Amino acid sequence: MRQETTPEQALDILCFSHLRWDFVFQRPQHLLTRLAADRRVFYWEEPIFEDNVAAHVRSLQRQSDVVVLQPVLTVGIAEEDVHDAVRTLLMEWLASDQAPERYIAWYYTPMALKYSEPAKAELTVFDCMDELSAFRGAPPELLELERSLLHEADVVFVGGRSLYESKRAHHANIHLYPSSVDRAHFGQAQQKQDEPDDQARIPHPRVGFYAVLDERLDTTLLAEIARLRPSIEFVLVGPLAKIRDEDLPRGGNLHYLGGKSYDVLPSYLSGWDAAMMPFAINESTRFISPTKTPEFLAAGLPVVSTAVADVVHTYGDAGAVSIATTAQEFVDALDKALAANDDAWHGAAQRLLDQQSWDRTVDAIRRDIETARSKNPASKL
Repeated sequence: MRQETTPEQALDILCFSHLRWDFVFQRPQHLLTRLAADRRVFYWEEPIFEDNVAAHVRSLQRQSDVVVLQPVLTVGIAEEDVHDAVRTLLMEWLASDQAPERYIAWYYTPMALKYSEPAKAELTVFDCMDELSAFRGAPPELLELERSLLHEADVVFVGGRSLYESKRAHHANIHLYPSSVDRAHFGQAQQKQDEPDDQARIPHPRVGFYAVLDERLDTTLLAEIARLRPSIEFVLVGPLAKIRDEDLPRGGNLHYLGGKSYDVLPSYLSGWDAAMMPFAINESTRFISPTKTPEFLAAGLPVVSTAVADVVHTYGDAGAVSIATTAQEFVDALDKALAANDDAWHGAAQRLLDQQSWDRTVDAIRRDIETARSKNPASKL
């Protein structure tokens, strides 16, 4: 039978996301696995398409009582019919025994408004982690749907200061929760780890970067710093998205190791001598607050980054991260970091990390949700 929540229990969460749960472990996973400690969490992904199947919802159990829900549609369905098909599957699932009676609708993508109905939820949350309209291939209706979601939402969380400044005037109950860090997890990198086989063959010094490799990577800069410092080995970990393998610069000191699970990242970081963040400065990075910044610092690595606004104002101005605006500045900063004769960044990094914790963020989010529930006249408290 369907599990019913009582007034004393936390509401379950039905999350709509454009990100695959199993793709990269990032903000949604950090927040929702922690929120799942006292409630059920259902994570509704974008549809997948398979041959010779009837439309259905695939349910996959993941960690910490998170259930991933994948709407499966038949290959060849007309594009204009996709959202109606997903809506039908969602309504059928909500009527099933698996679904919660009462829940929070939690959105990462405004595009989910095309098939979901926030009014059916007891509370609506918009966790705005990126300016999705600035990304390559963004649907033209995204901005209009975001305005609708901001109207529907009872509470809005924002994942970075620049993004917060751009959204704060559009909602009365908006809260800034920048990227945080699991210090215990990444702190493992400060102790010697077993060297991954695909990295063990790479000589030192090594400068590393992990991320989804997409339009936010400055491939021109990467090629130039590799050319300027042939004595440094540059290691890039992460899957490709929205760029082609042939778009990546090549060279004897450039190493692309592909995507890795969150659990093994410390074993890669422990073998690096410094970290880099060669982000392009363009519309897709204008509002980003990279989660990897505090993760690199928690791993005990000096970091050199391009001038991403949130990195500059949070970490650069504090002296925790070196900021470079040209390839020459970038390699000069790497030289200094690798010389290991300047650890002033370390104290600044520790002071910043002392203020950051995903657990602390989730505690604050829980309070914001309960406050929003208490002010929502539709809430069945």
